[in-house]
This record gives sequence, C-alpha cells and structure tokens, in this order.
Amino acid sequence: MHITQLNQECLLHLFSFLDKNSRKNLAKTCHKLLEVFQDPLLWSLLNFHSPLELKKDNFLLGPALKHLSICWYSERVKVCNIEDWMKNSFQKDFCKRHENTVSDFLLDVSNRCPNLLSLTLSGCGHVTDDCILQLLKNCPNLKSLKLENCVRITDHTLEAVTLHGASLRTLHVDFCRNVTQTGLERIREKCPSVMLRAERSANMIPDSEPQKKLMLEKASRKLVQL
Repeated sequence: MHITQLNQECLLHLFSFLDKNSRKNLAKTCHKLLEVFQDPLLWSLLNFHSPLELKKDNFLLGPALKHLSICWYSERVKVCNIEDWMKNSFQKDFCKRHENTVSDFLLDVSNRCPNLLSLTLSGCGHVTDDCILQLLKNCPNLKSLKLENCVRITDHTLEAVTLHGASLRTLHVDFCRNVTQTGLERIREKCPSVMLRAERSANMIPDSEPQKKLMLEKASRKLVQL
C-alpha cells in the first residue's frame, strides 16, 4: 500500500511524529500530503528553539493551536537578558536584530490562536508586559503561563493576570528580575487558586534604578549583619 492510500486520520497520525522541517519536505511530494500538512489538527502543539525558526514557513498558526513553547538555550540568547550597560557592541547588535522577533510572533498568536491553553517562554529577553497582556485578553482559555528569564516582564504582567487570567491555573515567573515581592504577594492574594512559582525573581537585582538601589541597600545590610 502506498502512503497516499491511507486515510486522513492515519496520515495525520504519521505526520505527528515528524518535526516541522520533515513535515514540510514531505508535503512537497504530492497534493495529498500537502493537504495533510495544511490540516489545522496537525498543529495543536508547537515548539521552537531559535529565533530563526519563528520566521520559517514550515508550520501553521490557527485556532487549533493549544500548546506553544519558545525556549532559547544558546549562549547567544543569554545576552538578551544581560543589562544593556554590560553588553559589548556585538551583543548589542545581536539583540537589536532580534528585538521584535518573539513579540511580533506572539501578537500574531494572540490574534489567530484564541484556544491556546499553555504558553512557555524561556530566555525571551525582549518579550514585554504589553505582549503578555494581549495574549491574556485574546486567549481566555489559557491555563498555564510559564515565563523563565524573561527580563522585561514586570509586575504589570502580574496585574494583567489578576484582571484577565480567569482560566489560569499555573504561573511561573522564574528568574524574571523585574518582578517584585509586592507583585507576587498581590497575585497570591487576588488569585489564590493559581499555582505560583517565582524562583529567584524578587531576589535578583532589577533594572529600574529605585528598585536596584533598594536591593543593593538590603544586600549591604545583610553583609553588615554577618
């Protein structure tokens, strides 16, 4: 039996085991397999590991998307999370080239994927509070929001959760240095049913000068006590 003789359900199952590039390459072989590639049911889960992947045409965005993960683990990605004054010219150039890559993609997701259930972002140093706010507004079924080392995320995202995260059950803001203890306490008070995790966030040195000064003063007092 030739693969094209299989029904749509079987073909979708086979395609589900392939990565995005393999799906795209197989879709180029005939119209039947192209139809499978274009079936929204194939794209309920998307994982990305590089900013370049977001710009490819080897996947589809649509209402069927339920789970999205964008996790950058390379050494170059980490430079986006370094304070601007610490970056060299190469690092600044790299960050500038990818300034809006993830944010623009997520805004597209918020407009086209209203049934999103879970979002995981790791190392996405340019994602802003406004971007997460739009997602919470446009994806009312979102149950899990995991943000790790997303340095531009602040208490404004936590406030957006209290206002628009009615379905949210899991919230991680690990290593988000501009999230404060006050913001975390507000989430615990306003959203007691949400499983909150914020490893290191409120204990890291923030970017804003008033918060940074306060953190340094606290650290100094601890050293004196020791």
